[in-house]
Amino acid sequence: MQNLETEVIASSDYVGKYATQFITILVDYSPKLLTAFIILFVGLYAIRFINRMIRRIMISRNFDPTLSKFLADILLWVLRVLLFVTFIDQLGIGTSSFVAILGAMGLAVGLSLQGSLSNFAGGMLIILFKPFRVGDFIEAQGVSGTVLEIQIFVTKLTTTNNQTIFVPNGALSNGNIINYSLEGTRRADINFTVSYDSNLQEVKSILKTIIDTDPRILKEPAPAVVVTGLVDNGVTIAVRPWANRSDFWDVHSDVLERAKSQLYEAGIEIQPFVKEASVKPLQ
Repeated sequence: MQNLETEVIASSDYVGKYATQFITILVDYSPKLLTAFIILFVGLYAIRFINRMIRRIMISRNFDPTLSKFLADILLWVLRVLLFVTFIDQLGIGTSSFVAILGAMGLAVGLSLQGSLSNFAGGMLIILFKPFRVGDFIEAQGVSGTVLEIQIFVTKLTTTNNQTIFVPNGALSNGNIINYSLEGTRRADINFTVSYDSNLQEVKSILKTIIDTDPRILKEPAPAVVVTGLVDNGVTIAVRPWANRSDFWDVHSDVLERAKSQLYEAGIEIQPFVKEASVKPLQ
């Protein structure tokens, strides 16, 4: 019984000793801990304030909205990393080893995400050199649509039938891009093939009347009606009217419709497209 009481007293002294040491360490370390958390909270508030201020400055200077968001996001994460390094340094944790580990992690992540880094670089090139902007209608990488958003890794398009397409920026920046919205006017290339028996002057007169009486077709640059080829099934005539970008598709459709109707009324035959095929005869 006496031995048990001695062990209890010894255990109590042992716990008390370590409790005293813990309190002593906590009291000694509390200024650093308090200072570190003050730096953390003040730093987070300062980062939000700086980020909002930078965004307002870029908006007031008429920066491109996509570029403004891109630069503000990069600045935000750089400041957060610097704040985190300052926080752990204040806690007394060695930052040199942490930076070395962070560098090794960055290298590993970079090697595993080479495609994503290529898309990141492509996004920066698109934002800086601006081959297209939000709202432009473009054709690239086998797809076409209106640009909804230029993100860091992908560009978001919407097609004419309201489908959403995400195109990787790496491929987009390294390929051919057709921007239909860059110029204010566009020329339609509309081809008709008529019979060899047709009076070409009459055909050209009908087509010229169609484009001359459409107020949406521009006088400058001047439209043209020209013979462009002699093919197996007839004579090819091209109609080339110019129109403002907003009127282009309506003009294209109306010229096709009116030309078909008026050539038919004049007794001029529009030749169908004929595709030759080789057929193996039956044995």
